Amino acid sequence: MTTIYRAPGRVNLIGEHTDYNLGFVLPIALDLATFVTRGNADDGHLTVHSEAHGETWDWPLKTLPGLGRQGHWTDYVIGVAQQLLKRGIQIAPQNLSIHSTVPEGAGLSSSAALEVSIALALLDGHAVEKLELAKLCQSAERDFVGMPAGIMDQYISVFGESHAAAKIDCRSLTHELVRLPENVSIIAVNSMVKHELGVSAYRIRVEECAMAADALNVASLRDATIAQLESTPMPAVVMRRARHIVTENARVQLFVNAAARTDLDRMGQLFYESHVSMQHDYEITCEEVDFLVQSAKGIDGVYGARMTGGGFGGCTVNLVRPDTVARFSAQIRGLYEERYKITPAVIHCVPSTGAGAQTD
Repeated sequence: MTTIYRAPGRVNLIGEHTDYNLGFVLPIALDLATFVTRGNADDGHLTVHSEAHGETWDWPLKTLPGLGRQGHWTDYVIGVAQQLLKRGIQIAPQNLSIHSTVPEGAGLSSSAALEVSIALALLDGHAVEKLELAKLCQSAERDFVGMPAGIMDQYISVFGESHAAAKIDCRSLTHELVRLPENVSIIAVNSMVKHELGVSAYRIRVEECAMAADALNVASLRDATIAQLESTPMPAVVMRRARHIVTENARVQLFVNAAARTDLDRMGQLFYESHVSMQHDYEITCEEVDFLVQSAKGIDGVYGARMTGGGFGGCTVNLVRPDTVARFSAQIRGLYEERYKITPAVIHCVPSTGAGAQTD
């Protein structure tokens, strides 16, 4: 019997870049996932094969603690392994094979899906609390890979539930399930582009938010208000970054309230407001993604659209009336192909369960 470990990607409905400011986010786990098949070995090595990259890497277990970052997909594997070792969890010789249906570079968190599935495979049944699993995978990304990310991606990959989003409090590291209206479909549209600016700009945004929090004398922008922003001297660009975070945190709760009322028009309006804030205040969108959002506005059956994920490419997320999904998909593809000569992937996002083991 073969054990396969699965961890899902995610799409964030609303609450962008608020996680590393200890605010609120509202993601769903996807049925798109990374699968790691584990096999025992007796050679004292960790061997990992990636189907997507067509590569196999092999390391003696004794060398794992001393390995450094290579700027390669294997950094996620080594980063997780080192976090386990730091926690006193021994890693047995084994062969791992990775298969994933989460597209890389699309803003659907392929990295967290890889981290969590690898962690589960390396643990191979060793008991670790869910929150600790999410935290160690986040630490792998922050401390080894070098991306100063919040915990949203790893958290929802672990805690996801079918038929629901999770409103995550990124300070208390708790969540509440949010049931979504049944009469709406969640559709991601992948621009198929990822601008190189993304990683460096992400780090700059983290620094700018820290500057704003320092100017406001608050522990994080989670605690800031618009009134404070308007009365506190700070550079204009830093103020705009903070304004996005403060208003985006508010939009998460407004969206949750609208979902409870099945107010699809208000939910869609909040999507558009979020995108405008990311476009002008946080400046993390790009021409292609802005085009997708603007195009969606003109298609019948669309309640709202916004960029989702880290930015500078990747996906939009759209709230679409179920009976118009096929027409929406055809129209958005056609408009984008006409403009950019690229066919965007259209993905029906279904809220799914979090990470775990399955047998084959």
